[in-house]
Amino acid sequence: MRASIRPGAQQYKAECISTTVFYTGPYKTIAEFATAAWVNWYNNRRLHGTLGNIPPIEYESAHCAALTEQFQPA
Repeated sequence: MRASIRPGAQQYKAECISTTVFYTGPYKTIAEFATAAWVNWYNNRRLHGTLGNIPPIEYESAHCAALTEQFQPA
């Protein structure tokens, strides 16, 4: 399991921590905000190759709509 977590952590470090311009204020708050923003992007807005290069949130919405349509009473 550790091996599957590592690439995500490396991507986070490369894209969030290493490139974030920190503003004035407590470091912990800024780091938490940057982390929350990155998690939101990663879970909802990034293009996911195995989902047809669409964001996961769009795939989930389409999937739920298809299930709802499939189980409508005739």
